[in-house]
Amino acid sequence: MTAATLVDLTHVRSSHYDTCVKERIGEFCASSGNGSREPVFFISDPDRSPSSSLQEMFIGFRDSPQILCKSSLSAALYSFKQAIDKEDISKVKIVTSSRGRGLFQVYQELLFTSAYEFEYSVMFDSLSCECESECCPSGQRSTADAARELSTFLQQLPALGGDVTVLRSPFISDCFGHGFSTRTGGISYISTLSSLNLFCNPRRKDPRAVVAENIRRLGLQAGFLPKQFNLIKCNHASDVWVMGKPAPDSYDAMVTNQVGVVIAAPGADCMPLLFTDPVAKVIGVAHAGWKGTLMGVAIATVNAMVSEFGSRPEDIVCVIGPSVGPCCFTLDQDSAREFHAIHPDCVRHIDSSRPYVDIRLATRVLLERGGIKAEHMEDIRVPHEADSTLCTSCRPELFFSHVRDGLNFGTQIGFVWIK
Repeated sequence: MTAATLVDLTHVRSSHYDTCVKERIGEFCASSGNGSREPVFFISDPDRSPSSSLQEMFIGFRDSPQILCKSSLSAALYSFKQAIDKEDISKVKIVTSSRGRGLFQVYQELLFTSAYEFEYSVMFDSLSCECESECCPSGQRSTADAARELSTFLQQLPALGGDVTVLRSPFISDCFGHGFSTRTGGISYISTLSSLNLFCNPRRKDPRAVVAENIRRLGLQAGFLPKQFNLIKCNHASDVWVMGKPAPDSYDAMVTNQVGVVIAAPGADCMPLLFTDPVAKVIGVAHAGWKGTLMGVAIATVNAMVSEFGSRPEDIVCVIGPSVGPCCFTLDQDSAREFHAIHPDCVRHIDSSRPYVDIRLATRVLLERGGIKAEHMEDIRVPHEADSTLCTSCRPELFFSHVRDGLNFGTQIGFVWIK
């Protein structure tokens, strides 16, 4: 596996800076046999980079090493991440001092996920560099300080793929704030996650800090603050968390009557479902994939609203968010027959080895059986499009899709709150 090496040249401003840098580069070159077959990056302080006279020390490297000298360490490391992601490199070697290792580990947690493999080499502690004692006490920088610096940097990045777009339903009363996100207007740059990915999966390469910035931008457009935001912890089942009670480790739905609390359900082919009761002022959200649909997560959400907060099924409105349609979603025959048992129209080509399944229709049928009025249910649509029932797999310009994009897919959400 190809690895990228990042060599730490960061110091405070010092009259001995060039001497320190030369010693560090020399130590690294000696350890690598004065050359490297893998990409090498040197990270330097703002406005400080190795002088041209030092470039001759890089002879023997596969390519001329890249010098990362940005406005902040956050900016430099973000540039490094972009460079290795472009080459699909996930193994990183960091050459630094003991003091520097602590700082880089802080940024590693903020800016990378466990999809990357990090190896640290402490190489510079034994150098006689006079300015070592003058180095910025970087290892003492707190995670909060680094997070603030990184957040400030990310807020300055331009949006990718257009503006943040929120889809809303006229079925939901004005006493609620709500919406469904699309994929545009964020800063995620990896193709299948671009650009408004709203979930950090440790197996993918979009880190917590980037997802947090995407949520902040969505909140600005939709009218909520990130500190109000609560996202379901999916387990593809039918567990419901009643907010105010102890939260389970995972759940696919939540309900509340608390004013101002934003609750959200993810989706990337699975359905984000929004439930509102304008009479009792109660809300719920659910994440409903095909497994959760068969396990009854939608009606479990309704039942929690009824039992915990006094809602009546006939007052509840449900809006079904973007999901994979029966045009693109297939299941094995045994699973498809379970949907056929709900209603024959939920399955196409039932006798084929991979029948096509309509999870949205199955949800409507199950909710109507549970007391939700047919006229109180809607599939979300794009405004001004006459025929716009939304299949996530068919609309790559608007939505993320697991079916279409594979395992490294992004996530959109449905969200609601009581004003």
